[in-house]
Amino acid sequence: MQAQAVLLPGDRLHLSHGPIDLIIGADGAREAAFRAAFTRFETVLTELMAELPLLRTPVSTKPKGKIARRMYRAALPHADGLTTPMICVAGAVAEEVLAAMVATSDLTRAYVNNGGDIALHLTDDACFNIAIASPDGHSLGSVTIHSTDAIRGIATSGQRGRSLSLGIADAVTVLAHSAAMADAAATKLGNAVDLPDHPAIARAPANNLRDDTDLGATAVVTHVGALAQTNVARALQRGETAATALQKAGLIDGAALFLQGQNRTLGLPDTLKHLTKAPQHA
Repeated sequence: MQAQAVLLPGDRLHLSHGPIDLIIGADGAREAAFRAAFTRFETVLTELMAELPLLRTPVSTKPKGKIARRMYRAALPHADGLTTPMICVAGAVAEEVLAAMVATSDLTRAYVNNGGDIALHLTDDACFNIAIASPDGHSLGSVTIHSTDAIRGIATSGQRGRSLSLGIADAVTVLAHSAAMADAAATKLGNAVDLPDHPAIARAPANNLRDDTDLGATAVVTHVGALAQTNVARALQRGETAATALQKAGLIDGAALFLQGQNRTLGLPDTLKHLTKAPQHA
């Protein structure tokens, strides 16, 4: 399969190749930026496949590829004998394609969105208004990021998203210095929102659900039943404690955690705008 490129309404570019789908926007020298994005994108999948066995093993040996090194750097602070560089592959790909655009084009603002993991480029007075939604499409609020902010990456993870999760969060959105950092932290915080051994939570070995998972036989969440509000609060507190530690370590700038009608937020109170509660489960 060859890499594909399609122009979308609103001066956006859609790039797809195998499992990777990017939505790209740019203000400034857009045509040159889009050409650079596609040229770099054509090599992404081959580059990652060349080191896939290493990227699917717990963080240890530094890989050789440019994207793989981005993954390694972002995953390394979270190394625990289980975490692999694949924890942030989507964010790292978004970063790398955006870097190619910025290196060859004069842009005031640009973004690369890889399935909700977003790399940002902002200059001058440019800003981004980004909507946050739960996996079932309900609005969770919006985030405004200015060029003067340190944030250049945003990512969302959770048990109800497209990836396997060790935790029960409906959604965890993270703001960080880079998309790869945000991607790694969102996954870890999604795992941290949890109630171990709770009878309403079903789990199964990851490799029973997906043949290509890098989690092996690690138990992942397959179902979360209705929880008492006190239990929801307890699970979110676990996530908030983990998020505070990541913020103190300089690994995230802010986070919002959602579970069954409750939420916790921290960091950047002037940047997190209009944050609303996630919908209550039926």
